[in-house]
Amino acid sequence: MVRRTDNNRIDIYTRITDRIVEDLEQGVRPWIKPWSAANTGGRITRPVRHNGLPYSGMNVLLLWSEQLSRGFCSSMWMTFKQALELGGAVRKGETGSTVVFASRFTKSVADGSGTDVDREIPFLKAYSVFNSAP
Repeated sequence: MVRRTDNNRIDIYTRITDRIVEDLEQGVRPWIKPWSAANTGGRITRPVRHNGLPYSGMNVLLLWSEQLSRGFCSSMWMTFKQALELGGAVRKGETGSTVVFASRFTKSVADGSGTDVDREIPFLKAYSVFNSAP
């Protein structure tokens, strides 16, 4: 497995910011109206995972924006692996939508005097999800 260097990595912060700016330039404010007249027959809800747990934070805006721009009528999203586990499939050539997972981990590092000090390191991981709409 080849590990990507920092130079080759796509900066997730830049990618998300670019997506929001792109929507704003097109006159779409994803935090105001995440639905269209075509799919308001059902309840309007925030995006949920395949198991019914709702997304939170920036992922809500990202997935509302994707749902609106791609015309999805479902607010349910899942990873490729989850779709396979549930007996579903992802169409060949289908592109996923980016969501992020933010958390922290603790690492022990030696300070100047040689004493181990716990240091919390934040991280952000991006992954792709697919809408369950046919």
